[in-house]
Amino acid sequence: MRFLIACLLLTCSFSQAQTPPPPQQPYQASAPLSWELKNARWFDGHKIQRGNLYVQDGVFVAKKPAKVNRKMDMRGQVLIPPLAEAHNHNLQTAWGWGQFADKYIDEGVFYAAMLCGDPAGVADVKPLAATPAAPDVSFVTACITSPDGYPLAAVLPEPSAEAAAGQQQIVLVGSPEQARAQWPAIKARGGSWIRVVLAHSERPDLRQQPGMFGRLGLTPETAAELTRLAHADGRRVVAHVETAADFAAALAAGVDAIAHLPGYANTLDEPAETFALSDTQATQAARQRTAVITTTAATGLFQLEASAQAQLRHVQRANLTKLQAAGVPLLVGSDVFIATARAELHALDALGMDRATLLRLATQDTPRALFPGRKLGCFEPGCEASFLVLGDDPLADLAQVDMPMLRVKQGRLLTRLADVAASSSQASASTVEPAKKTAKGKASKKKPAAKAKTTQSKTPSKAKRR
Repeated sequence: MRFLIACLLLTCSFSQAQTPPPPQQPYQASAPLSWELKNARWFDGHKIQRGNLYVQDGVFVAKKPAKVNRKMDMRGQVLIPPLAEAHNHNLQTAWGWGQFADKYIDEGVFYAAMLCGDPAGVADVKPLAATPAAPDVSFVTACITSPDGYPLAAVLPEPSAEAAAGQQQIVLVGSPEQARAQWPAIKARGGSWIRVVLAHSERPDLRQQPGMFGRLGLTPETAAELTRLAHADGRRVVAHVETAADFAAALAAGVDAIAHLPGYANTLDEPAETFALSDTQATQAARQRTAVITTTAATGLFQLEASAQAQLRHVQRANLTKLQAAGVPLLVGSDVFIATARAELHALDALGMDRATLLRLATQDTPRALFPGRKLGCFEPGCEASFLVLGDDPLADLAQVDMPMLRVKQGRLLTRLADVAASSSQASASTVEPAKKTAKGKASKKKPAAKAKTTQSKTPSKAKRR
């Protein structure tokens, strides 16, 4: 992993040395709009529904509003809820936010969880995330590992016990007794979640190997005590795991979510069965309602030989099949620093996951897990009016998700065009008649609403400029 991080940093340095492309304008949000969407088709979590949709004050409503800012004939297009990213780290610092926040909106990912930020860094980001054109982000600011544990090898220039003790981002806990002693300080870091790291917990012999410093994790007993303390204070726990034994230890501890499907990586070149989940483990996870964040896209970062990657993909398919058959909640997360949940969407599709299930996980189950108090991923009255407009049915062609033609968040049009954002609140604007004139080459420039028209004939490049 340390080698991987170094490669990423070198890639970033090389990219910065090249002639940069012309900067794109950041996304801006219009005022909240009232919408009438005629002849709409939308994904309801299972299939495509048809009818008319209405939006007022940021939510879907049952009847047409008295004043409509945007009246659109959606014939030919399909609406889906925005995507959610359950595992990443690229928005937990101000630098990362500047690099990737607009990428989230561009790719239709409106919700995200950052799983290992430090309180000071996250404090800088929270005001940026509170703006209308930004993704909504849940932050974990208590990331806990052992004094020789992951991710110290990735974040320290020279991994050593002294350097580990001096850093502030990761909390180091070596025993259940230390967990109890440090709990007040862990609580003070804030947040409703903590993250505990389990890595090769079934291999205590690895702690005697100097090359393994910074790559291990908590003992199962320490993880269990931290989980008990967190639950007693009303906090939830997500556990990083590597192996099937780590998965079992996380279940025994009673964590609320498990980050990583075992088999996402094989950094120690272990046998494939090391990562294979049993039916018993899947049944226990389902009984405890322990969510599992998939992260299968991260496998591609390790540049494995074809046979080794094929073995991991086989284990991933088998693990997913067992978890789904048992009814374990699955959440879509990529853990790919330079990407978003869209990468994981395609990775899971390549593993053969049913398309309707995959879209439901990405657009309903995951956002609702990240923000449980909100009505997300739905089109019924009272649901937040956040959606993407696609050129065609993503159940038939998943590539449609890669080309959102329109992005709407809580009734606001998100666009890179400042004039469109500023003029979108004009009342009773219709995109139907101007579109017909445009086909004859006689579009009226007096009706800026024509810029918001979406049709199947539009090219992806035009859609991206919004």
